[in-house]
Amino acid sequence: MSAQQATTGQLRPDGSKVAPHPLDQLSIEESDYAREVILNARGSKVAINFRSIFVDEPPKQELSRFLDIENAGRLTSHTPRPARVAKVQYDVIRDDRQHEYMESCVDVGSGNETQQRVVEKMHQAALTTHEFREFSEACVESPIFKKAVAEFDLPKGFVVAIDPWPYGGPDPSEVAPRYTQGLCFARDTRNGNEDSNHYGYPLPIIPIMDTYSKEIVRIDRLATGGKEDGLAYGTHKRDILSHCSPSEYVPELLSQPLRTDVKPLNVTQPEGPSFNVDGSLVEWQKWRFRVGFNPREGATLHDVRYDGRSILYRLSLSEMTVPYGDPRPPFQRKQAFDFGDAGAGRAANNLALGCDCLGTIKYFDAVLTEPDGKASLSKNVVCLHEQDNGIGWKHTNFRTSRAVVTRLRELVVQFIITLANYEYIFAYKLDQAGGITVETRATGIVSVVNIDPGKTSPWGNVVSAGALAQNHQHLFCIRIDPAIDGLNNTIVAEESLPMPMSKEINPYGSGYEVRQTPIKTSQYLDASPWTNMTVKMTNPSKLNPVSGKPVAYKFIPSASQLLLAHPDSIMAKRAQFATHHVWVTKYKDGELWAGGEFTNQSQKEIDGVSDAVARNENTENDDVVVWNVFGLTHNPRVEDWPVMPVEIHQLHLRPADFFSANPAIDVPGSKNTASVLAPSGSCCESGSVQEAPASHMQGTGPDFDPKSKL
Repeated sequence: MSAQQATTGQLRPDGSKVAPHPLDQLSIEESDYAREVILNARGSKVAINFRSIFVDEPPKQELSRFLDIENAGRLTSHTPRPARVAKVQYDVIRDDRQHEYMESCVDVGSGNETQQRVVEKMHQAALTTHEFREFSEACVESPIFKKAVAEFDLPKGFVVAIDPWPYGGPDPSEVAPRYTQGLCFARDTRNGNEDSNHYGYPLPIIPIMDTYSKEIVRIDRLATGGKEDGLAYGTHKRDILSHCSPSEYVPELLSQPLRTDVKPLNVTQPEGPSFNVDGSLVEWQKWRFRVGFNPREGATLHDVRYDGRSILYRLSLSEMTVPYGDPRPPFQRKQAFDFGDAGAGRAANNLALGCDCLGTIKYFDAVLTEPDGKASLSKNVVCLHEQDNGIGWKHTNFRTSRAVVTRLRELVVQFIITLANYEYIFAYKLDQAGGITVETRATGIVSVVNIDPGKTSPWGNVVSAGALAQNHQHLFCIRIDPAIDGLNNTIVAEESLPMPMSKEINPYGSGYEVRQTPIKTSQYLDASPWTNMTVKMTNPSKLNPVSGKPVAYKFIPSASQLLLAHPDSIMAKRAQFATHHVWVTKYKDGELWAGGEFTNQSQKEIDGVSDAVARNENTENDDVVVWNVFGLTHNPRVEDWPVMPVEIHQLHLRPADFFSANPAIDVPGSKNTASVLAPSGSCCESGSVQEAPASHMQGTGPDFDPKSKL
């Protein structure tokens, strides 16, 4: 295959080829071509184990010029395009079985390997699903694992199930090669259903595998005691599952019948959707943006504009860490970085029509990489759809009783990841009033360990007989690369503060001060509900024609709890990003990861946001990045079992003097003709249902006369 063939994109109606956009994912052909370049470059004397091949986004300065020309409508076939580059991540396995982790950049237009680096031994590459499968297979074959399992009397019909996990942060004195660990359970096969829930039967062992040699090197034993046992071990019985109970969730295995009073609630769009999609480009209402996807972050948004005006250069989920708060060793290593350790894109679900998204849906596929480097297509990993989110704005003229009301319609870009027991649902929501919401939902099955019968623990909650759900945190970071009417922006911390009573300026004590502090150098900020601390991303060179203030977008960081692990712990040292709510840094190409590029088996955060802030760079009227951290401290409840209802968090980005009026004032109010009254004897039985007077709908009622009697 030639390089020219590899760079071809979509077909035009006449059959000719369209060059891919710089932000498009690699095609299967491009990915396979980059693979061939690396295989040829490394030679036949070594084995290559591929991890990921994905598009390497062009440098910002270069890409911004291209995007400006594109958005101005001046793009032609002669417009210079940024090079189409594939980033290839792989292991070189030499004759001595030594693994060398490497990264290369391949220009798929020229076929040249333009960059190459050998990653330092202190860093570990992210785990792949293939490595997870190898771990489970190694456990099945391991003599020491079989011996450990034989220490328990498992009931007939039960088989061992293993959940692979990242090894976490090695202890300071530990010499840890590339390791994988696993949580062990038993699955009841007697019902003949392969979806039977194994999490109700935890086993108190953790096997550790040398990931390269595929050898189980040791078995860690777990404490199963309660609050009266402290850090004691070996309190469990041989019949380790006798006090556990089934915890089924699939409908056919439930011990209770499904509800029969849930009637259909359909989302229909008889005239089709209001959005248009061309490749990765999405246009909806006055919004225009591109959807990206990569194996680490999953779905990303690029070049986000409203009515032709630039708002964001890039928006993404940067990192998430889940530290567990059980102090009994080896749980100090039970801390996942779900983006850096494994990759959200690799774990993305193939979404099902009519289940994960509703209405008229556009799906996006992803091109992923097999261990031999060949590209594979993962279908329907991102869904795009519209949804109604209640009232958008409303006012009733009390003089005439006329109400004007519009609905808040949102365009949703959503993807879902499954990482062993947990699911995370991520959505970018754009609305007609210029708002952008980033939403996270946590669901799935809480991580449990075995606890002796009749005992309780300070380190979690017993959610089912024999199953202790450990206390833990989910700490997320959203990376916001603003472009508020241009790339040079200033971040302003706005606080609303009480004023002292003063005869001269506040005689009755009713006034309060709105204080705005420009962030002139890189630093961190923390949420403050007491002062309504608001982060404004402003463009000081563009003033609002009405208010005279710099155009801006804002958000209020939620005052959620931050990392609870002790500052001297490995958990805290490797997750410094989770110690503050907001970080403001100067833009640097390739600086995308809040917890650093390499999180797998890290002992401290390297090249993450804390290091970026430490550079003490100028962030005033410059190209800046804002990182928002929020957390869910999850002290499990019985209601989280066997599958937890969603826990929702939303970050709201809203225009602040960006427009000259409510940008949704032109949204038409429409009456939903599919809405009907509920039948008599149903939900409205206790009260009468009256139709609104004609004046309420038509605005023909009399003016209010202040002299008349009410």
